[in-house]
Amino acid sequence: MKTVLITGCSSGFGLEIARYFLARDWQVVATMRTPRADVLPPSERLRVLALDVTDPESIRKAVEAAGPLDVLVNNAGFGAASPAEVTPIPTIRAIFETNTFGTISMTQAVLPQFRERGDGVVVNVTSSVTLKALPLIAAYSASKAAVNAFTMSLALEVEQFGVRARLVLPGRAPDTRFGDNARAHMQGFDHEAYADLAKRVLEGLQDTSSPVTHAQDVAEAVWQAATDPSSPMRIPAGADARAWAAEAR
Repeated sequence: MKTVLITGCSSGFGLEIARYFLARDWQVVATMRTPRADVLPPSERLRVLALDVTDPESIRKAVEAAGPLDVLVNNAGFGAASPAEVTPIPTIRAIFETNTFGTISMTQAVLPQFRERGDGVVVNVTSSVTLKALPLIAAYSASKAAVNAFTMSLALEVEQFGVRARLVLPGRAPDTRFGDNARAHMQGFDHEAYADLAKRVLEGLQDTSSPVTHAQDVAEAVWQAATDPSSPMRIPAGADARAWAAEAR
């Protein structure tokens, strides 16, 4: 029986990914900063561990407690909506600490066992905003684009050991808490130079007629990346993400 460790499982994509793997008889190590086993169905194949991907000691303890792994899914992340000119540097650092350095740190912590065993998959969940530029999320987009570059280079390094690295790129997901969390970090939307742009962007986000991404789309894409050796390097997840990927091609 194979084992997957997933970061950021308290809600949204991570929670759905954990449910998806559980339903397919995998052993699941679901991690979150504040463990809550009640958000997932009871199972003997489920372990819920505390993990803060920005804390090296927390990473060490979680990976040690998880034991042998077959797949690592780096999903934990957060965003902030703000004009680049007025985004506080501490906010930008926090975004990169979680989205970029958290992903890299987790990968470094798990990779030795994959390399020594000659098998394993790293799946990094980034974003389709790395395919199509959008305003007011420059720091978030940059943090995810950095993970894309990291993952593609990593894949070339570890393929000699029988280890794979893949990217899953979700689109806009209104049925998750990600948008609410990003709005909690909104800053500068009342700046006189950016107020009109911010208004248009917010109106666009409320448009329910455009294609969107659902958590199930992301879980299916992660499953493909984890279990199909022939899967492409980048897997867009969601109707909007697939459309943007087609445009980018």
